[in-house]
Formats: sequence, structure tokens, C-alpha cells
Amino acid sequence: MELDELKSAWTDLARQLERRSALDVLQLKHAHFARLRASLRPLYLTEIVTLLSGLVAVGAAALLWGRMPLPLHLIAGAAALHAYGVLCFICAGVVLGRLRRVDAMAPVVTMQRQLARVRTAYVRTGLIVGLPWWLLWVAMFMAASALGGVDLYVRAPEFVWISLGVGVLGLAATFAVYRWSRDPRRARFGQALDGVLVGGSLRRAQAWLDEIAAFERA
Repeated sequence: MELDELKSAWTDLARQLERRSALDVLQLKHAHFARLRASLRPLYLTEIVTLLSGLVAVGAAALLWGRMPLPLHLIAGAAALHAYGVLCFICAGVVLGRLRRVDAMAPVVTMQRQLARVRTAYVRTGLIVGLPWWLLWVAMFMAASALGGVDLYVRAPEFVWISLGVGVLGLAATFAVYRWSRDPRRARFGQALDGVLVGGSLRRAQAWLDEIAAFERA
């Protein structure tokens, strides 16, 4: 075989290997992207639950507003429920918007950035929506009692104040633990806490994207 023919054969072989490698990457991407979409579905369900929670809070507040005039403590409770409901709508909208921006046709690096934004939004909004329940359950209980014809604050003011006090302590303790976990000396605990807050769906999606990126670099 002449030198030119040998060079041509090597060039053709290199092109075939490149095409095979590109095909392998494409097949891996399709498989993992299908899994990624499936892994993100629970996040959609979580945000739908958040929307429903907001709807329940706003509905309870609206029923109380419909009974005006109200005593001051029930006005405060109705306002808290109304504000929380609106907050749920906003937080769910932020996360759903970030999820919709995850483009399965984008490069892996771009998708990793998009997923990181989803992760950040999910953790932050989860804290915003979840932490108020240390106190909000009292307002919800008072609203349910008032709609049933019983003013809980008049009947059992000690119960209301003790419950609020316990809620304040619980909220303060939660903030303290979270700030404590942010210390670099407790990085392992902080990572474990972040893993709990993020949930398995996002961890699996990130792992699949990392696997595709590693395959492309190989």
C-alpha cells in the first residue's frame, strides 16, 4: 500500500471513530435526558402541592374576610394566611419557571447551569414556604375554629400564646442550625443538610448530567 493510500485509510478510520463516538454520546444523552425529565416530574408535583397550599390559605383568609367585622387577632390571622398564600403562588411560579427553562437540547454545560438555578430556587423557596409553618399552623387553627363558630383566642388564649412561643423557639432553632451548618468547619454536615433540602430528584438529575459530561471528556 502506498503512503498516500495509507494516510487516506487512517483518515477514513479516524472519521469513522469520531462518528461512532458522536453517536455513542448522542445515544447516551437521549437515554439520560429521558431519565432527567422523569426525575424532574416530582418537582412539578411538589410545586403543584405548594400552589394548592397557597390556594387553601387564601381561601381560608377570604372566608374570614367575608365575616367582617373581625376582632384584631382574627384580622392578624387572616392577613397572615392571605400573605402566605400569595407567597406560595410566587415561590411555586419561580421554581416552575426555572424548570421550564431547562432545555434538553442545550449543551450539557448549559443544562448543568440551568439545573443549578433550579436547585437554588427550589432550596430557597422551600425554606421560605416551609419555615412559616412553625407559626402559621396557629393562624390556620384559629381560622378553622372561627369558621366553626369558636373563637379560639377567647376560649383558650394560653394555648394560642404557648403555641406561638413554641413556634418562635422552633423557628429560631431552625435558623441557628442552618447558620451553624454553613461554617466551613462543618462542611460535611452542611452538604448532608443540602442533600436533604434538595431531594433525590435533583441529585439524580445532576448525577446523570455529570455522567454525560464525563463521557464527553473521555
